[in-house]
Amino acid sequence: MNGELKARAQEIQDEFTKVWTFDSQDLVRPPADDLLASLIEKSPTPIVSRLKTEFFGVGPIEDLVNDPQVQEIVINGGDNIWFERDGKFQKWTDAFLSDGTFKRFVDRVAAESGMVLDLEKPFADGRWRGFRVHMVCAPLSNRSFHITFRRLPQNPWTLEKLLDHNWCAPEQMECLRKLIEDKKNLLFIGPTGCGKTSVLGACLKSLPAEERVVIIEDTDELPITNEASTKLLTRQATSTALKEVSLCELVKQSLRMRPFRLVVGEVRGVEAKDLMLALATGHSGSLGTLHAREAREALIRLEMLVQMGAPQWNLQAIRQLIQLSVDGLVVCGNKNGHRQLEGIFRVAALESFGFLMEQIA
Repeated sequence: MNGELKARAQEIQDEFTKVWTFDSQDLVRPPADDLLASLIEKSPTPIVSRLKTEFFGVGPIEDLVNDPQVQEIVINGGDNIWFERDGKFQKWTDAFLSDGTFKRFVDRVAAESGMVLDLEKPFADGRWRGFRVHMVCAPLSNRSFHITFRRLPQNPWTLEKLLDHNWCAPEQMECLRKLIEDKKNLLFIGPTGCGKTSVLGACLKSLPAEERVVIIEDTDELPITNEASTKLLTRQATSTALKEVSLCELVKQSLRMRPFRLVVGEVRGVEAKDLMLALATGHSGSLGTLHAREAREALIRLEMLVQMGAPQWNLQAIRQLIQLSVDGLVVCGNKNGHRQLEGIFRVAALESFGFLMEQIA
């Protein structure tokens, strides 16, 4: 069946290309989708359904997209697909039928998510059908396209749901609630796939309805939990002369927008300097995520990011700023597919050799 599918898909692609690229000005061509549909309907009945999803849908990943247990889909070219389910990374048994149908799929995803991908800008991020999507194309990748889909939470977590799913102990949840209520500045840290963004979203849902939150993100993921709040999204530079709008710029703009709390989806660059300055000068109760395995590593990484934004500052000044700005670090983990809280820490002291950490929950 697979050989027959591939052969028929290539025949359809060749016949479509022959008609659609004909140079005669007198040729009246049917709409592209109508032409493809008519060619598909001429195929043997058992394979028509698969050909339709190959040319007009999501092809071999349809079952993965529709399976809520699949958290991530990785496509290394049209013939090499992987997925994560229940914390296990596995190879998918199906593939796109041809390079042409894979390219059509890439174009559909890019169009639906508003991404621009070309030689000038060979990578892009966006949101597509409930997934966060990242694309890279040649020559940056060793295949025509690399695509990574990460499923966004369909039923956003709340603190109550986290507790019900044994994400943490009751006393740890009480500590986290107290930190949020007391408007402490918190960073949620952990490796990829540990649920930092989900936990941050749950914390946002616990905030009072009258608190104005300004959320800053690269990709639209975090929920806006009340009508008083808003969100700012970065923009990458395009070939149409639109300039880049970075997280650093958005942090500066957000301070003029009367935020009760400032939330940064992920601290990853020079914006760390402006964020730490904002937190140290009165924007309490702010939240953000940071990639790091444990609390001490997170502070070291934060030092480096601040130094990228202010290379003229000495290390001691940067550490003092971090001590003033960050009240707590919520360490998220993932063991055997089960996401859990590994601990909540605070900076106990700042010594000449670095930070002293204390676990408070």
